Amino acid sequence: MEQNTPTTEEDFKRLALREAGVVYSATAVFPLVISTLIGVVLLLAGAKDYSEADWFKYLGFLIPQLCFAGIAVFFFRKTRTPVQKVYGGCKWYYFIIALVLQFGLLFSLTELNGYFVKLLTLMGYKPSESTLPSLDGWNLLPAILVIAVLPALFEETIFRGILSKQMHENGWGLVPTVLISGAMFSLFHHNPEQTLYQFVCGVCLTLVAIRAGSVLPTICAHFVNNALILILEATGHGTLSDLPLGGYISLIVVSALCLIGMLVYLVFFDKRGNRKGGVIRGKTFFLFSGIGIGVCAVYWLVVLIEGCL
Repeated sequence: MEQNTPTTEEDFKRLALREAGVVYSATAVFPLVISTLIGVVLLLAGAKDYSEADWFKYLGFLIPQLCFAGIAVFFFRKTRTPVQKVYGGCKWYYFIIALVLQFGLLFSLTELNGYFVKLLTLMGYKPSESTLPSLDGWNLLPAILVIAVLPALFEETIFRGILSKQMHENGWGLVPTVLISGAMFSLFHHNPEQTLYQFVCGVCLTLVAIRAGSVLPTICAHFVNNALILILEATGHGTLSDLPLGGYISLIVVSALCLIGMLVYLVFFDKRGNRKGGVIRGKTFFLFSGIGIGVCAVYWLVVLIEGCL
């Protein structure tokens, strides 16, 4: 990642933002390249009807995480960034804040995102079918490992531990850091119907990581979010509307209050990591993250168009 040895503080900051931009582009491109190569190999090998097989669905979840792990290891070794700078300890109450916040996001925001999906359907978009593997019986355990544990660890490392941390520590204000980081997190997932949910999740998790000074609380929250979704799907409770009306309303109200309460505390009372300002040295960052942003944007549009056809 390094091209020239930095000699001034300005050089160090530009180099750090350049490295963050390269990480995002690599995160966006490598999984697509490897997935495409595997698809070509399977096609040439004459494999048929593998798209619905559980092993192929697991592969679709596993490939990005292996890429993220490799990118993270390369980043830490090349930049000589201490691992404890990302995974360092923090105040215990940030774990509670992250979990309560994620509870609010999972239930109240999911319902709000449903209205966003309805708006897309008015445009002719058809929601995609589930890509989850079988969750029956003991199949839930490997699903939790591949779809909950690994993404919680590696996605948080990339997006909160490297990207948002490099943005914020090298001159960006708090507001543009959380908003742009959330937007890039959402765009990366290439899922139009989850755009709103993933954007708000990205914003909230970035805010928690900056306040805590560590990604450990957001790793826990990310894991609980994914694991709970899998458990609800496995037990046939994936749709909240199936609940009795009273229970449904109570769950939405309580989760919304949890979300609002935690955000009020993080925004107005917790001042750790506050920094005013805009996107400093933005040209450097966006120059090197531009490939990743462009690839993700094209992929997002392709999924949207395919859903409308």
